[in-house]
Amino acid sequence: MHKSLQNIEGFEIFFHDKSKRILNIKIEDQIIDRLIFPFKKFEVTALEYKPFTRFTIAKSLNDIASGKMKNLFNSILRNRETGCFIIGPKNLSSKVDENFLVKLSTAISHLIGNPNHDAMAGKYYARFHIKHEDNSDSYLRKAYINMDLHTDGTYVKEKTDWLLMSKLEEENAQGGETYLLHLDDWEHLNDLCNDEIGKQNFIWGSPKSKNIDYKVEHPVFSEDQKGKPQISYIDQFAEPKNMEQGLFLQKLSDALE
Repeated sequence: MHKSLQNIEGFEIFFHDKSKRILNIKIEDQIIDRLIFPFKKFEVTALEYKPFTRFTIAKSLNDIASGKMKNLFNSILRNRETGCFIIGPKNLSSKVDENFLVKLSTAISHLIGNPNHDAMAGKYYARFHIKHEDNSDSYLRKAYINMDLHTDGTYVKEKTDWLLMSKLEEENAQGGETYLLHLDDWEHLNDLCNDEIGKQNFIWGSPKSKNIDYKVEHPVFSEDQKGKPQISYIDQFAEPKNMEQGLFLQKLSDALE
């Protein structure tokens, strides 16, 4: 049993059983029923071609939640003590198909901010399949290889503040769980973030499938506005300039895993 943290009619909100930093938000059937009509007004193509429609369905979600959902999302994400929530329908049914979930993800993300353009998909979001066989040039679509802990946005010029991931469909799959680590819970944080090498500029590139034709430079570790450490790191995309940087990245990778 769990105790609801906040009373928003039609939503069940409680701490995740593995971490008090993560909040679970379950959407009751009555809310799904009320979202069907405003969501049906816009095809996914319309959301892709006309950016203002994305804010329209975001407002629909917030209005149905008594105007409280936008504040809830932002209070979780902008608080370093939490920073993460898991949200979805309490009961999956025929009413909740892949397109509905794309619209729901769009509504959620636009109550938080304006999404970066995804060069890989050429849209404001990316949608792809992970299949039994894969010949891509990154770990992203490989079903049987673990992805090491990483942050997103290391190789693009835009700033990446938060990430929304949605599982739209699952068939004949086992495992594949998402691993999350809050930086403040990492036992090696002080050792690594105080290493002067981690504050040097590193080169970050990306494979051809990402459709980014430039490279960027930035350190692995920096500080947020309150002086707290923050990290920007993907093992596959870091291009060390020398032995010193290469060995630091190896040390970082070992400590994360």
